[in-house]
Amino acid sequence: MLLWALICLDLGAFSVSLPQIDDKEFIDECVREHNSPRSAVHPPASDMLYMSWDEALAVTARAWARHCDFQHNIYLKEVQRVHPTFPSVGENLWTAYPPSIFSVKRAIQSWVNESKDYSYQRNNCTHVCGHYTQVVWANSYKVGCAVQLCPNGVKTFTAHEGAIFVCNYSPGGNVIGRRPYETNAAPCSRCKDSCVDRLCCSKERDIRRSYNWTPDWDPASRSNNFADVLIVRPVVLILTCISAYAVHYLYPDVFCYE
Repeated sequence: MLLWALICLDLGAFSVSLPQIDDKEFIDECVREHNSPRSAVHPPASDMLYMSWDEALAVTARAWARHCDFQHNIYLKEVQRVHPTFPSVGENLWTAYPPSIFSVKRAIQSWVNESKDYSYQRNNCTHVCGHYTQVVWANSYKVGCAVQLCPNGVKTFTAHEGAIFVCNYSPGGNVIGRRPYETNAAPCSRCKDSCVDRLCCSKERDIRRSYNWTPDWDPASRSNNFADVLIVRPVVLILTCISAYAVHYLYPDVFCYE
C-alpha cells in the first residue's frame, strides 16, 4: 500500500493540469490581463473598448490549439469557419516547454512586452510587435483563449512535451496602415456609453453569449466522425441485416423476387 501511494505521488508530481475554456478563473484572468495593458497605453487612447469574453472565440482557440502547431490558424481568412457571427478574427500564439511554466499572465505579458519595439508616432515596429498591437487594438472588444497540453511536442517549436496558448479576437486587429487606437482627444472621449479605467464599456456589447457551434476542422470533431464510421455505422449495418433476416425468416412472403 505504501509503495502504491509513493508511485501515485510520484506520478502526480509530473502531471500537468491546464485550465479549460469554461474555467471561471481562467476566463477572468484572460480578460483582466488583456484589459490592463489596454487601459495603460501611452499616449492614452480616446476610443479603447473594454474587452470581454466570447465563447465561440474560445472554442476556435481550443480547436486550433489541439493541432499543437506553432503557426497561425490556416482558416482565419475563412471567417465563417472560425466564428458564427463576427466578420473578422485576429489571433495571438504563445508556446513553451515544459508545460508547467504556463501561466496566462506570463503568456500575455510576453505579447505586451513587444510595446518596446512599437512606435505610435511612426506606427511601425523595429522588431516583432504584432502581438502587442492586437492586444491593444481599440476596436477588438471580444477575446477567447485556450491552452492545450501537447505530449508529443509543438510542431515548428519543440519535440518535447509542451503547451500552446491561443487567443482569438473579434473584430480582428492589425489592419495595415491603421494605428491600433486614437489619441487625439481625452481618454474615453469617444465612448458612447460608460467609461471604466479608461476603457469604453457597454452592457449590450460586453454581454457574454452562448453559441451552439464548433468549427468543422476541430480535431475532436474528426475523432467523433471516425468513431461514427468505425463503430456506430458497422453496428447499425449489422443490426439492419439481422432485422432483415429475422423478417424474412418469420414472414417469408414479404420478400418477392422475380
